[in-house]
Amino acid sequence: MDDTRSSVEGWGSGLLGVIIFSGSLPATRVAVADFSPLFLTSARAVIAALLGAALLMLLRQARPQHGDVLSLAIVSIGVVIGFPLLTALALQHITSAHSIVFIGLLPLATAIFGVLRGGERPKPMFWLFSCLGSATVVAFAISNGGSRSQTGDLLMIAAIILCGLGYAEGAKLSRRLGGWQVISWALVLSAPVMLVLTMVTLPASLEGIGAPAWLSLAYVSVFSMLVGFVFWYRGLALGGIAGVGQLQLLQPFFGLALAGFLLGEPVAWTMIVATGLIVVFVAFAKRFA
Repeated sequence: MDDTRSSVEGWGSGLLGVIIFSGSLPATRVAVADFSPLFLTSARAVIAALLGAALLMLLRQARPQHGDVLSLAIVSIGVVIGFPLLTALALQHITSAHSIVFIGLLPLATAIFGVLRGGERPKPMFWLFSCLGSATVVAFAISNGGSRSQTGDLLMIAAIILCGLGYAEGAKLSRRLGGWQVISWALVLSAPVMLVLTMVTLPASLEGIGAPAWLSLAYVSVFSMLVGFVFWYRGLALGGIAGVGQLQLLQPFFGLALAGFLLGEPVAWTMIVATGLIVVFVAFAKRFA
């Protein structure tokens, strides 16, 4: 595959992944109204692991090499456990609209780990514009932008760091194993622990849980935890971790629209301005990735 075609396919796959991920935080916000964060995190991982294991067996995929176990463990800690759990905890304190703006930190986090773990070397100007975008996010968080919870903000920052690590590590491994194989093996690796956690945190009664919570659990289990990563890891592997990672800056736009139209959450003008500034900075950063 030539470089131009690889780049186009990488950016296309990455964009599809971002669109799918955009519904994650609004869906999580709905789900934590009826489920505990621990149950939601573990249940979504178990459901996705069952689907991933079925795909691996049906398509007769070879087992990862012994040296891949550490990388798969890092992916599991970052995107199977860390990000879902920390965001679920954060969304007990802040709105999904507020949390979505923190996604503006993900491209920088992913790029940093892309250098540390993936061996990429973006140009100096890339870091300038990426840092400007991240500074805009931090300024928004400090001003609170409708949030009254420092706890929620700190949980989101921790979630972003772990997610960036999981994205970069998974992208590096995807170059050899394939995108859907990486997330499937990472889910299978974490399944025993997540199954135990699911059983321990299972709600005492399921009668009071509404349909929106069940639908949200289904979405984050199938799409956020598995399908989205099929496209996302493929995009990062083909188009470059630092470059394609900048597409995450479109996620706040999609997510804010969902939070406003589907959940009826207020979308402050400061959120829109902050997101717009971030996208401008990242558009420039892309040129130097």
